[in-house]
Amino acid sequence: MSSRYDKYETFLVDYPEPRILRLTFNKPERLNALDRKGHREITYVWRDIDEDESIDCVILTGKGRAFSAGGDFDMIQDIVGNEYTRHSIWKEARDLVYNLINCGKPVISAINGPAVGAGLVAALLADISIVGKSVSLTDGHTRLGVAAGDHAVILWPLLCGMAKAKYYLLTCDRLSGEEAERIGLVSLCVEDGELQNKALAVARNLANGAPNAIRWTKYSLNNWLRMAGPSFDASTALEMLGFTTEEAREGLLALQEKRPANFPKGSPV
Repeated sequence: MSSRYDKYETFLVDYPEPRILRLTFNKPERLNALDRKGHREITYVWRDIDEDESIDCVILTGKGRAFSAGGDFDMIQDIVGNEYTRHSIWKEARDLVYNLINCGKPVISAINGPAVGAGLVAALLADISIVGKSVSLTDGHTRLGVAAGDHAVILWPLLCGMAKAKYYLLTCDRLSGEEAERIGLVSLCVEDGELQNKALAVARNLANGAPNAIRWTKYSLNNWLRMAGPSFDASTALEMLGFTTEEAREGLLALQEKRPANFPKGSPV
């Protein structure tokens, strides 16, 4: 096992087979929610993976019944109330997307439960995303009271088309695993009990393939995402601007109190 991953506390790290790295979110008691350190680690681990000559493929999954519940309430509260944190998270949100896009190794996500925020970013930006049938997915930014930033604008219209992207990103409706596969948001939907074996089988296939051919194909395909970079950059900036508003304060409070939000009404900007 490479010592380069010893510094990471967010993941369990193992090698299920030669040249296959598996990262497992490892806070099951908190649905694998990310604190500030966890958010930073999921952002920058992809640089280490890209430089790791001992591996050819990566599996990302979660321990327990969740993939990753995204940023925890303490971190979101800090984003709302602290300008420095807001600036730092803005940079990390951009870096997470671009680091995943630019990582040369193929990434497989085995989505075993709820995936939110940075967890959903990594789940859907994986080169091959596999979801269990019992899992439902949603992007809840507008429910929180901020613009859909993260990965949504750069990725969803390309995967499932503008009409579906607008519907799900504006309404925050949930998609079943089967519906997510049907509209093209994920690569595959499988029975829950088959999820990890399927992810490993795909990883094995890729690890036994021609590494340069696979990496260069990924690089070329991801130019579609790079072309959407300006739209993505605008979305993350507007998301962070939203955290300064009363809408975000009410949205966060409503989530904490488990009640519908009562957003302030007025003339839109």
